[in-house]
Amino acid sequence: MKRAGLLIVCMLLLSGPLAMAQTTISSARRVVSGVVYDRESNAELPHVAVAVVGTNIGTVTNADGEFTLKLSDEELTHGLKFSCVGYTNVQFSSEAIAAYQHRLKVQMAPRSLMMGEVTIYGGTPRELVMQAIEKIPENYSDIENLYTTFYRETVQKRRQHIAVSEAVMDLYKSPYTTRSIARDKVRLRKGRRLINHQVSDTLAVKIVGGPSLALALDVVKNDEELLSYDEMEHYDFTMEAPVMLDNRMQHVIRVTPRVQLNYALFHGLIHIDQERGSFSRVELELDMSNPAAASALLLHRKPAGLRFKPQGVSFLIGYRQQGEKSYLNYVRSEFRFKCDWRRRLFSSTYTALSEMVMVDREENPEIIRNRERFRSDQIFYDEVDAYADPDYWQDYNILEPTESLENAVDRLRKRNARARE
Repeated sequence: MKRAGLLIVCMLLLSGPLAMAQTTISSARRVVSGVVYDRESNAELPHVAVAVVGTNIGTVTNADGEFTLKLSDEELTHGLKFSCVGYTNVQFSSEAIAAYQHRLKVQMAPRSLMMGEVTIYGGTPRELVMQAIEKIPENYSDIENLYTTFYRETVQKRRQHIAVSEAVMDLYKSPYTTRSIARDKVRLRKGRRLINHQVSDTLAVKIVGGPSLALALDVVKNDEELLSYDEMEHYDFTMEAPVMLDNRMQHVIRVTPRVQLNYALFHGLIHIDQERGSFSRVELELDMSNPAAASALLLHRKPAGLRFKPQGVSFLIGYRQQGEKSYLNYVRSEFRFKCDWRRRLFSSTYTALSEMVMVDREENPEIIRNRERFRSDQIFYDEVDAYADPDYWQDYNILEPTESLENAVDRLRKRNARARE
């Protein structure tokens, strides 16, 4: 991805004591939560799509397989559907949800592929990707759409959350008939900062332009990234075993760098719906063979004397079919790195994570004006408190971090109380 300015990322700053900010979440709607497991191994399943049947409402499970939805009684009558790559879909009726007292334990069975289901493709994997690119105007929306989205950023130091902030945002997408993101915009509506940096932290980690990453990472729409004709020349494509996603058979194509350039490339998997020829899911990891190029992509600014060592970067972009079209559904980015100070023995590992899930969609909306848009040079963590409104959050769903926010905030409150004594 040659336009590194679109993609990142981390600003490392010396920090002093900061106050904790927390909003109270009221509960005007019914909360449905739970954990999703692999039925055979009993392992928690991350990134499972959770959707209210027949609607645009949904979320995804976190790294521990957990999810939370806030639904009206009417929405609950539709039931829930769970879908994940390589697993058979699972549905819960409203009666089943009530029987579990709205705290679900969902078991998903790995999907075994029968030979009769396998489609034999005679072309090369590269040709298959090229055909999917040519069918983008047919398979994706040809009108404007405005998504209501939920966005969250978390920063962890080792396994401890040191910053959590989130917002309800608007995401405007122009038609996919033109593969350009020039008119696409995001707008912050309401936000909250649930945890600030601890008093003991000397380093603040912030993501630059976080919500705008959803624009750049829409690789189906953004013709300057991985699925551009120029960029594809830098990669090899190989066919992997097919998988099921949302009960639809998918071609799986592995992409690997075939050259080394002065900017970092990626390796990963592309899922293409076998019947429709549409991109369903793209998983990417930054090629770390050139640490200097990886650092140039990641690091915006750091204090003097701090050594920055990138450990890994990954992206997940998901699309969801509704009717005859596919729509952007989920964008996730994760940056892992180590920092240490010269003449010190120990380093600290940090993880900066951002997630955006599409909650609802309106067709043919008014465009977001430029003065309202969230710019790629803004820092979400610094802006979000200006949009705080505790009463606003009662009707909106959340993505849970690996650690529950309630426990993290409660522990931080107790720690700060002890520090003031």
